[in-house]
Amino acid sequence: MPAPAILREVPEHIETKRLLIRAPRAGDGVAVHAAVVESLAELRASGAFLPWAMGEPSLEASEVFCREGAAHYLRRTQLTMLLFEKEGGQFIGGSGLHEIDWAVPRFAIGYWCRTSQTRRGLITEAVEAITRLALEELGGRRVACHTDEENRASRRVVERAGFVLEGILRHDRISPTGVARSTCIYSRTR
Repeated sequence: MPAPAILREVPEHIETKRLLIRAPRAGDGVAVHAAVVESLAELRASGAFLPWAMGEPSLEASEVFCREGAAHYLRRTQLTMLLFEKEGGQFIGGSGLHEIDWAVPRFAIGYWCRTSQTRRGLITEAVEAITRLALEELGGRRVACHTDEENRASRRVVERAGFVLEGILRHDRISPTGVARSTCIYSRTR
């Protein structure tokens, strides 16, 4: 029988050339809130994948998100990660491993980027590092990513990170505005 998830060794942070990627902590809500407010229009455009962006952002909600993320990280039920630039420490966005099934093991990855930091390759850098963590250090067999078919930027991120398009679920969900949307299923496997 596999060890309980909470006993899994998962690093509290990883580093790339430009990023410090780490578990959320109490007090991170201020930085997350500022980035969400700055990026609200873009986040809402991806609303079916980021339902938390549909509500009014508040400092309290961002702090709750960070503290709950820290608790999930400790329990190994979700591995929410915050992305900071190594130089200067600016908060860039969020990512992490979700839909974890430790019995396989398999993961899903998600990500979002602060609007002022897009088009710099930082999210691709983060996705590559987190995917390596999942497949190499955590023994994962599969990392999946679900993107909106029309979100070309998000699709380019996973394609640059070596994910393969497995298929498109046509009209499998409804956007917050009531429009039928299709979902691309990407994956990387060990």
